[in-house]
Amino acid sequence: MQGILYEESTIWLFLLVTVVMGGWMAWMIGRGIALGWKPYWQAVVSLLLLGFAVRFIHHALFEGMLLSPHYYVVDTIVLLIIGSLGYRATRARQMTTQYRWLYERSGPLSWRAKAGAQA
Repeated sequence: MQGILYEESTIWLFLLVTVVMGGWMAWMIGRGIALGWKPYWQAVVSLLLLGFAVRFIHHALFEGMLLSPHYYVVDTIVLLIIGSLGYRATRARQMTTQYRWLYERSGPLSWRAKAGAQA
């Protein structure tokens, strides 16, 4: 996997910087945009920019390649997945608490109209 998913000498650096640190930032970006009732595309744009920040952390702390399209795409895909989960989980909670007479949870990331609810 080294060379495909991460460029560092060990996977632990990839997990620390991209998954833990970048993932926490991605979750908070997705959550923050959902809390502001903003559209999903704004989360995507913010997460694409976060991908550059994560690449910079790899470069500054661990001498990774700063302008590597391959590793930028890998990092950004991980961030998009985590950020999208944060956005969707927050939006599902919002819809079911703000409009509890219309919607109910149908899973951790989704909601459905209540039986007999008029939209």
